[in-house]
Amino acid sequence: MNRYPTWLNLLVLLVLIAGTLVALPNIYGSSPAIQLANADGDAFDEARIERVEQVLDIAEIEPEAIYLEDGRVIVRFGSSDAQELAGELFRERFADDANVGFTLAPRLPAWIRGLGLRPMSLGLDLRGGVYVLLEVDMDSAVESRLVAYEQDFADRMRDERIRARVRVEGAQITVQLQSPEALERARDIISTADADLIVLDGADGRSLRIRMSDTQIRARQDFAIEQNITTLRNRVDQLGVAEPLVQRQGVNRIVVQLPGVQDPNQLDEILTATATLEFRLVDTTGDSPGSRRYPGRGVPGQLLKREVIASGDQIIDAESGFDQGQPAVFITLDSAGGERMLETTQQNLRKPMSTVFIETRRETVTLPDGTVSYRTVKTEEIINTATIQGIFKDRFRTTGLTPVEARDLALLLRAGALAAPVFKVEDRTIGPSLGQDNIDRGFSAVQIGFLAVIVFMAVYYRWFGMIANLALFSNLVFIVALLSLLQASLTLPGIAGIVLTVGMAVDANVLIFERIREEIVSGNTIQNSIHAGYEKAFSSIADANVTTLIAAIVLFAFGTGPIKGFAVTLSLGNITSMFTAIVGTRSVVNVVFGGRRLESLPI
Repeated sequence: MNRYPTWLNLLVLLVLIAGTLVALPNIYGSSPAIQLANADGDAFDEARIERVEQVLDIAEIEPEAIYLEDGRVIVRFGSSDAQELAGELFRERFADDANVGFTLAPRLPAWIRGLGLRPMSLGLDLRGGVYVLLEVDMDSAVESRLVAYEQDFADRMRDERIRARVRVEGAQITVQLQSPEALERARDIISTADADLIVLDGADGRSLRIRMSDTQIRARQDFAIEQNITTLRNRVDQLGVAEPLVQRQGVNRIVVQLPGVQDPNQLDEILTATATLEFRLVDTTGDSPGSRRYPGRGVPGQLLKREVIASGDQIIDAESGFDQGQPAVFITLDSAGGERMLETTQQNLRKPMSTVFIETRRETVTLPDGTVSYRTVKTEEIINTATIQGIFKDRFRTTGLTPVEARDLALLLRAGALAAPVFKVEDRTIGPSLGQDNIDRGFSAVQIGFLAVIVFMAVYYRWFGMIANLALFSNLVFIVALLSLLQASLTLPGIAGIVLTVGMAVDANVLIFERIREEIVSGNTIQNSIHAGYEKAFSSIADANVTTLIAAIVLFAFGTGPIKGFAVTLSLGNITSMFTAIVGTRSVVNVVFGGRRLESLPI
């Protein structure tokens, strides 16, 4: 009785060894580091490491380590001064093809990196970094949808040979017809395009007023938020920032947390930038309806047609480079944009086409009464006009930019266009020293709670208490190992979850040990008491842990950043404590006390 098969004991031992190995990277700490990411999004190879070493050798800067990680070059230094000096050199030497970021990197031995092991990810409150709160311009999101409707309706009217003037006026689209007879045909065309639109008759009997329904507006706003979150994640990834957190906050705001990042200047420009491109034909005759004049940036202004051939949301890839010695952006369109470009170039050979650079920004305005307000400024400039010399589809290039502008524009286009402009509301930079202070305080709380439980269990339950303490320590190791394996971010509330887990883990053993004591008092044999203690306490332990796990899952599903951090450690600790308290301690108890004739138990 009370004996596990050998294979089960070995399995428990193997799990403990594996957990210890996975948790091991967390004991080495971090050092100031520089992270180099390819500006084109491709992975660097060993050749880039050699170039980095040459730059550092010339400057007589000695790094702690240089290695590749996820296609990025990580250069770790022994001091912040060396990091800053090297960062300036890298930005000077690699400005054209690499993004340089200041961060913290773990001081891992090469053999641990070779195994692919990493320390657990630390949240912004523990590691330090950059916090940015962005606000999405919801009005622009709806407006851009109305503009898309405008062009679609105009094209459909022209295809059906209905003479109409379609234009956006505020929050609605007005369709002005030549005759009342075309009213019903126009209404059918609009309903066919989107049956959910609200179509009203104009006062003159020859026009229609079209509005988006409340459901459509909410759906468009939700789409803008979700699309912007995806785009911002892509942009941060392109910059080479590790472990970013981008999530929605409230109705129209997005939180971006970048743990470990120490230089927010470049990030500000990339996160809020809304630069994109549009390709339009030049109106050489001046008689195309809806044409308007665009100013030029370093090139003459042009009268451009209303129809957009392709826009930024149809660009699936963009790379910066040089064409005949000039900075250029090499563009790849999606299938719809490619078909549109093919059709346009086939029908307009030897005709000029312009590239329009569009940028949206927010300016601060001080009103006469002293209050501060904001206004949205949209800049649309022609950067390039070229004659269509041949037929092309989804791959082409555009020029008219500086090298830095070409690189940044390629990054923005490659990451995807924002569905609506975003503006910075708040930003904070949390230094690594403050993060380290939070770590020290948090782990001090864990240590105090852990030691208090160890002392109590050892005094009250004697040798069985020491076995429970061993299980408790193993439980902490497993939590750290799972956090490292899953790369889930540990936050300050997460540490609170670990402290709570310490109490829950020992509670299971208390139930088991008290049940064993009750069985001995009732006159049962020692071995039967041990067996009955584990068997009868199992249902109570399972019920308590399952209900706690359900609560943790709900917190994770509906909570925000700090709440999620608490829920993650609580749920992981819940699972590991079940294993250590029931399987782990039972294995040790079986080895020490199982299968023996005992007169008493040290419990």
